[in-house]
Amino acid sequence: VQLQASGGGLVQAGGSLRLSCAASGLTFKNYPMGWFRQAPGKEREFVSYIGRFGVSKFYVDSVKGRFSISRDNAKNTLYLQMDNLKPEDTAVYYCAIRNDTVGSRTPKKYNYWGQGTQVTVSS
Repeated sequence: VQLQASGGGLVQAGGSLRLSCAASGLTFKNYPMGWFRQAPGKEREFVSYIGRFGVSKFYVDSVKGRFSISRDNAKNTLYLQMDNLKPEDTAVYYCAIRNDTVGSRTPKKYNYWGQGTQVTVSS
């Protein structure tokens, strides 16, 4: 299983980025997927997860109304649209797959991880 995250970059506060995560080596549509982030000196934290069919979506409170998770099962790709970015969103963002029927907010419950993509928001 391979996950390739992309789309990070440097953006000013209030700007937008769209992260992508391309998956291979598994039947993508069978698994819930999540986005997590890790800032320097901090633990990896939950951002959002999406169910297998793209209907169930969950977010950490700090990104509700600003971030939107989606998936395209035909393209084996997960997305995270991030709008109205804030300096506190600065982190390395990781996509992950959980080998289960439902997602989770707990990083250790995910089985496969992408390499991460850096998001930096300047004030």
